[in-house]
Amino acid sequence: MKSYYMIGTAMYITILTLHKQGISQRKIARTTNTHRKTVRKIIERYELSKIETPIPYTRPSSTDSWHEEIISLLSDQLSTVRIFEKLQENGYNSSYSSLSRYVRKHNIKKNTCVRFHTEAGEEAQVDFGDIGKKLDANGKLRKAYVFNMRLSHSRFDYYEVVFDQTVETWIKCHINSFRHFGGVPKIIKLDNLKSGIVNTNFYEPIYQKEYKRMADHYNCLLSPCRPYQPQEKGKVESGIKYVKNNFFAGREFHSFQEMSRHLDSWLVRANNRLHGTTKTKPSELFADKELSCLLKLPSAEFSLLSWHYRKVGKDCHINLENNYYSVPSKYVATEVSIALSSEIVKIYSKDDALVATHARAKNVGIFTTNISHYDKYKRLYPGSEEHDEKYKTSMVKMGSNCELMLSFIKQEHKSDWYRAVKGIVNLKKYYSDDSIDKACLRALHYGISSYSKIKRILESNCHDLPLNGLNTGGTNAKFN
Repeated sequence: MKSYYMIGTAMYITILTLHKQGISQRKIARTTNTHRKTVRKIIERYELSKIETPIPYTRPSSTDSWHEEIISLLSDQLSTVRIFEKLQENGYNSSYSSLSRYVRKHNIKKNTCVRFHTEAGEEAQVDFGDIGKKLDANGKLRKAYVFNMRLSHSRFDYYEVVFDQTVETWIKCHINSFRHFGGVPKIIKLDNLKSGIVNTNFYEPIYQKEYKRMADHYNCLLSPCRPYQPQEKGKVESGIKYVKNNFFAGREFHSFQEMSRHLDSWLVRANNRLHGTTKTKPSELFADKELSCLLKLPSAEFSLLSWHYRKVGKDCHINLENNYYSVPSKYVATEVSIALSSEIVKIYSKDDALVATHARAKNVGIFTTNISHYDKYKRLYPGSEEHDEKYKTSMVKMGSNCELMLSFIKQEHKSDWYRAVKGIVNLKKYYSDDSIDKACLRALHYGISSYSKIKRILESNCHDLPLNGLNTGGTNAKFN
């Protein structure tokens, strides 16, 4: 015989139907093969409350009262075994199997989540989605991705098809999104893809250098999700799913231009649909609330730099695009990073200090050198400003005739003038400045610019002899 708690809905209704027909409880019990006490309880319940459906029986679980504690421990990524141990410490006296069944039954790990709400203008979420192979601008079939930036409050979208996930493409998509919105959200929520995040440490993420520079330019903050927690950017995940299922699914395009044109038209319609969550059109919510809350676009658009890494050679230069740019000598044999724009080359040390700036060479094989990048003693080579100034100063200090001799030698010896001048200056080790000046006067008088002959004048003490019976200046040397 069936008990009260074993009665199904159909049998319950059958018993009440027979009772309403005036059949006795004993006959109903025989007819339905149900215990007389069960029949009586059903009829009494019906007559008391007029409820014509059975009461489902559920046995209370001893684990129900620990639900909040279990949720809290699961959020700390603890295993069921560790949760069991922690609960036991707080007085939990049921078995491990009961706890395990409870977690499985309620599917807590998968179904429990927090819904994030954001204020207007506060946040946008960004991501790439794989859309298979598409024709690029040159008609070549390539692996393609759709970029989506979605404003979290209004769900107003921007989509763009690209063919790589490089840093440059990632940043350009952001710039195009800001231009499309006419403003900048305060926070950008992103996944930990390499275009944006170099190191996925949650507590101190290391951003890709140029991406961080872009965020600083637009005065917005970057907020990466925790690793393996895609639900934290669930809005853009839904945006990617929506465009893949509602635009790309079942459509073929004969060119990239055609696909882009249709995507732009579809985006207008998508932003004017009634959104399933907000129950409002994204375009209306954007225009009424969000647009006015976005940060203003800066007066100048972000100038994108390409980054390169080079090792500084022994000649204090790095090679970039077959051109050569100097770097301070202290960085020889170290790796430096180069920020390259259309006009400027900026070179940074490992600690991100700017160490050199050059105009970008327009041809190839060009050496762009800042002489100050060499050590001081390395700058004293013939033709350098330091070298020429050093010997000019030395000759002037020895006397006016030595200064005239410097000009005469430069005129006579052209490119290798420094050899004779260096020899004359070195004579100071053995002779006084006055003696050398007199020797130069005598050499000038006879039109001599030879170091060896000036040295012979000094060695033979001829520098004190009168010139053709004259005791003072006058020279036969001819120079400009």
